[in-house]
Amino acid sequence: MSRIKTYEEINQKLKSGKAVILTAEEVSKMALHASPEEIVEKVDVVTTATFGAMCSSGAIINFGHANPPIRMEKIRLNGVPCYEGLAAVDSYIGATACNPDNPEYGGAHVIQDLLEGKDVILEAWSKGTDCYPRKHIKTKINIDTVNEFTLFNPRNAYQNYNVAVNSTKKMIHTYMGTLLPNLRNATYSTSGELSPLLNDPEFKTIGLGTRIFLGGTQGFVVWPGTQFHTTKPKNVFDVPVTNAATIAVMGNLKDMSADYLQAAYFEKYGVSMFVGIGIPIPILNEEMAKWVSINNSQIETSVLDYGTVGTPKLGQVTYEELQTGSIKVGGKKIRTAPVASLSKARKIANELKEWLQKGEFEISKPVQMFPENTSLNSLKETEGDND
Repeated sequence: MSRIKTYEEINQKLKSGKAVILTAEEVSKMALHASPEEIVEKVDVVTTATFGAMCSSGAIINFGHANPPIRMEKIRLNGVPCYEGLAAVDSYIGATACNPDNPEYGGAHVIQDLLEGKDVILEAWSKGTDCYPRKHIKTKINIDTVNEFTLFNPRNAYQNYNVAVNSTKKMIHTYMGTLLPNLRNATYSTSGELSPLLNDPEFKTIGLGTRIFLGGTQGFVVWPGTQFHTTKPKNVFDVPVTNAATIAVMGNLKDMSADYLQAAYFEKYGVSMFVGIGIPIPILNEEMAKWVSINNSQIETSVLDYGTVGTPKLGQVTYEELQTGSIKVGGKKIRTAPVASLSKARKIANELKEWLQKGEFEISKPVQMFPENTSLNSLKETEGDND
């Protein structure tokens, strides 16, 4: 009978310091000479990680009440608009929101400034009510003065993502970076064999309540991410060959580090935020041992032409090829560059490994699993849309 472990068994080994923990890169090397049966016997947890631009990110902030109080109906932080439709002094600042007078500075920069202990200018307006008579306030806030500062990211850690190229004669600026004309460069994201959702592609251990590394502290998976879908085409190893599933995550920003949450500006595109996420994968059985053994030569992704309407697919390449610095598309050699940091992903995977080894972090069984066989809807134009 094949070996089956439980969460309780693995957590007990973590507490006693007897658990064997490897990073996803380490177990991929081990799998070159060890079978899934041997891996499940020898390894308890595998750490995965990614550090890339994740636009669907932001923070919930409670500013606290002034005297007299104000019901904030328009809010700006360092000139960046924040959502005001929550409660009197609650707000959500999206990472990609920007200061109209300085579009290279946005919500991600506000979050990073607060995280680094800097003061931020809060300005808010209201019509005034009997219970909230104040109509305007301008003051400074920082990470110590706000009551709550919570990272809530609706869509992070794409399971896989496409390679971006540009076949046209004109340079274009995208969320995948600047794409040179005539297929002169290719950009890609995710960390390949280290990527969290590629090491558990069927979500056997990742779901609601999964404890994760988030921004330098412990956070949680709280829901399937927006645009979560499982119907994308897969390769022979049953791995999606383009963007597929995602996760929504949450954690306490007051405990996070600017080393793992960093604001960014993409030229002529806009603001984004680099987010560091690490997920421990418990090796419960041979199936999980098989999945975490996947390596860059087995993970393929699609090459899409961002310069052409409809972003047609031009080919399919492996992460092993991408990480050599060049790929071939239609017989043409194209140099590649990542828009995610593999070195930072490795740092996260190893830091999470250390937490587990020290008994400072335990794995958590999901309280609910993610949906299966989900698809993705798109907007459809109706008559008069272009009038």
